[in-house]
Amino acid sequence: MATMTRADVGSQLAPTTSAIRRASDTHEEKSGMIVFSGSSNPILAREICTHLGLSLGGALISTFKNEETRVRIEENVRGVDVFVVQSTCSPVDHHIMELLLMIDALRRASARRVTAVIPYYGYAKQEKKTAGREPISAKLVANLIRTAGADRIVAIDLHAPAIEGFFDIPVDHLRANPIMAQYVETRYGDRDLAIVSPDSGGVARANDFRLRVGGHLAIVAKQRPQPDVAEVLEMVGDVRGRTAVIVDDMISTGGTLIEAADMLRSRGAVDVIACATHGIFAANAVELIERSCISRVVTADTIPLAAGVHSSKIAQVSMAPLLAEAIRRIHHHLSVSALFI
Repeated sequence: MATMTRADVGSQLAPTTSAIRRASDTHEEKSGMIVFSGSSNPILAREICTHLGLSLGGALISTFKNEETRVRIEENVRGVDVFVVQSTCSPVDHHIMELLLMIDALRRASARRVTAVIPYYGYAKQEKKTAGREPISAKLVANLIRTAGADRIVAIDLHAPAIEGFFDIPVDHLRANPIMAQYVETRYGDRDLAIVSPDSGGVARANDFRLRVGGHLAIVAKQRPQPDVAEVLEMVGDVRGRTAVIVDDMISTGGTLIEAADMLRSRGAVDVIACATHGIFAANAVELIERSCISRVVTADTIPLAAGVHSSKIAQVSMAPLLAEAIRRIHHHLSVSALFI
């Protein structure tokens, strides 16, 4: 019987140095950057990968019978620059938990850097205390994401600019205004437009939109007697004979939007269009919009329309090109500031 030496055993059990180098080179070429998706918006994630020329990273995301979330990364991410696309939309808490678990799994799998791409940031309206003994929920969510192990955040149109400062890691805060304005200019650029801010806090956003498409500026004043309830009080600006374009960062229940549209029509607007980045469409918002005087609602695809929701009035524009370019620039250590113009 032949005797096997220690060297013989090593040669059979261990790959050669050249084989390791070849495997490493292949891994670097194919996996220098990987994009993963949670369950909140896989269509957007796939579109982002299409623009980047990548395949979506493999990940198992499911729920155990006891309703706990299960996550398993099915790619080798050691030393890789990883991006996780996850909108924290409804069900908000579940999608936040998915994001946290994915980040933790990637960190434990020795990913070189983990960037959380959050097209829609949940809890954004709870960025300050409005009464005693209340949490600052948007800050707590930021802490959770950082603690889970995220190195960087990419977001679109955070509801309050202060949220960017809640993170102790870099935040690339992208704007949807250029893409939304291009949509309006292409389809309604031949009309006399009035760009309308639905509240005083959105004037800067509406004016930026106006500078891109032209037209006049109008402002609707409102107050909030309680959460998710708004009362339209008055309007500043002339919309008579013009197509009014209401510009906002999100549509939740749609109540404020519809009240503002009714006021605009009563002041002589010939048509009312709404542009909002995040189409939350909570409760029966879509039904209310269908019955309203609004002719078109344009939103970004940061939040997918709920299953079974269909409306001829709602159009979605893709944020995939913007997010893909931001990811590409971050990966190659290029400036992202040019995307803010």
